[in-house]
Amino acid sequence: MKFPQIQIRTYDIIMDWKVQDPVQIIQQPKAEQHIEQPAAIVEIQSTPAKLLIDTTQARRDIGLIGPLESTMNYAQEGKKAALEGIARRASEGRQMMENAGKGLGRQTIRNIAKQNHGPKLPKYNIKFVPSVGSVKIDYVPGDLKINAIPQKPKIDVQVNKPIHEYTPGKITGEVLQYPRVEIDVIL
Repeated sequence: MKFPQIQIRTYDIIMDWKVQDPVQIIQQPKAEQHIEQPAAIVEIQSTPAKLLIDTTQARRDIGLIGPLESTMNYAQEGKKAALEGIARRASEGRQMMENAGKGLGRQTIRNIAKQNHGPKLPKYNIKFVPSVGSVKIDYVPGDLKINAIPQKPKIDVQVNKPIHEYTPGKITGEVLQYPRVEIDVIL
């Protein structure tokens, strides 16, 4: 015996989708910056060092003296020589007076002449010119003070907001085939 058969067919829905993608545009403009660094304030105070060299005595030792000092030296030497000459002549005059009464006048004159004009030995000696320690050196150290005042930088920043454009997407659909179920009975 033949049994009737049921034949079932199903059909799915068929859609035609139209998709419009979303569009997003993001731009970030650069920040605007202005940076300025003022120069530091620097104050410098200095006192120069001094080197003092006194060569007066060394110059005197080698015979280099100024005209004023030279004149004073010659005047003193002349005065001294004049006083020594007066003293010598007074002494010789006394000798002649004392010996004249004794009958030794010629002999006294001869002795005085020998003293004044006899052979004289030259004086010699080793002398270091200029003398040790005749150059005087003095040093006054200098002074340096530096004061630096730093200045803070001036920074001006303007941040720009991002530019954002967004177009949402769209989906539209059209049914090409509706779902359905077909049932057939086959005998």
